[in-house]
Amino acid sequence: MTVESPIEKAIRPSVGLLGWYSVCASKLLKEDELYHLSMFNEPLVIYRDKNNKPRCIKDSCPHRSASFRGGENKNGEIVCPYHGARYTPSCNQDGSDRITCNHIIDSHYDNFAKHLHLRQYPCVEQGDYIYIYYTGEAQPSPKDFQIKSHLENSLPEAYGFDLKDYEYEEVFIDFKCDWSRIIENHLDILHIFWLHGNTLPGNDVNRKTIKSFNQSINKDEYHLRSVYHEKENKKDEFISQIFIPPGRVIIFKGETEQARYVQVLDHIPLSHNRARIIVRHYRKFLRNKLLCKLLLFKQRQQKVFYKIFSEDYLVLQTQTFNEQMGYMNQEQNKLLAEDKMIKLFWDWHQHSIEKEHPWDIHPTTAHTNTIHQDMLMQYPPANLQLSHDIKRIIDRKVAVRLFSIILIILAFIFAPDLVQQIKSGNVSIPMVGTQE
Repeated sequence: MTVESPIEKAIRPSVGLLGWYSVCASKLLKEDELYHLSMFNEPLVIYRDKNNKPRCIKDSCPHRSASFRGGENKNGEIVCPYHGARYTPSCNQDGSDRITCNHIIDSHYDNFAKHLHLRQYPCVEQGDYIYIYYTGEAQPSPKDFQIKSHLENSLPEAYGFDLKDYEYEEVFIDFKCDWSRIIENHLDILHIFWLHGNTLPGNDVNRKTIKSFNQSINKDEYHLRSVYHEKENKKDEFISQIFIPPGRVIIFKGETEQARYVQVLDHIPLSHNRARIIVRHYRKFLRNKLLCKLLLFKQRQQKVFYKIFSEDYLVLQTQTFNEQMGYMNQEQNKLLAEDKMIKLFWDWHQHSIEKEHPWDIHPTTAHTNTIHQDMLMQYPPANLQLSHDIKRIIDRKVAVRLFSIILIILAFIFAPDLVQQIKSGNVSIPMVGTQE
């Protein structure tokens, strides 16, 4: 392992745990709907205003602190379900961009209403993602924030690949475990061979091919990067991992500039023992949309994704328990040479915790109501019922599609005249199982 000088050891990303987070996919934030999440225990709501601009607000009506759960988004106007308070963005003469109440109960309260303002965070949409600048202290206007980091430094395009050259599949994952442990998991290359070898397609990554690697590390104020090379035979990049604080990990398979497969993972610290991951697998191959639909490529990929994260889940939960019990310390946990990236991550994490104390901004106790924590667990593997439903639906779709393909092949063989009529448009036969 390369020995670092004291100056090199002191280099770490300047962005801490508070900053820009990718929290939602653009397509998930639909018009006239509310998207609920939380950050470091603080409940939030994201929605689109009348100009289709994304807004992120604290999930608390300033009248009586009711949640907007069960409320509405009517043409960009958010409505509280408790007393019908309606909030609309308004740009004031001082340039502030507040979300102000314009009605509550009836017209007798109009003067009262105009003094009610929702607390919000800066929220932008870029590259099919919704980002928020989270500080733990929501303000009446995004202009009230002093933004200390540039979003451009967090974008995938800044790290070697152009999104328009790729297609992608996407899943959302919910875990009941420590957020930082999930990032550690995604920076650990060796467990992929051992834990996921039987699930990953192909034969190049499995328990029989597990090996050690030469590793080079690059770190600056924006990111940590680890590049792995095989020690024997090939000298090319095997895999490259980039950690972009506070919550993004990008993984390239092969040479960065030529990678046919890139994974982008966004980690959202919902609350203690609750985390959401946005997983995108970008690819340069099999980009024909019709062929992908015919082969149910999206559903097959999703099935693999969910199985891989289910395999990780028990490990992550037990690691979280062991850490909370105080069992994980330097004396009891010995690191391999390939764990250097993990060590750098924990160095950054510990420094950020001590500097910003994000979990102390909205602290909870054993007596705190867990309504928000419980309702946020929508996706597998935390939502076991949905896990089973998704697997059953995907298996059924794959079976039906295969049956349809077999019927078409048989038709070409045994009924060429019928096939010719179909081609000419004289006969219309619907494809079985084409509904997505």
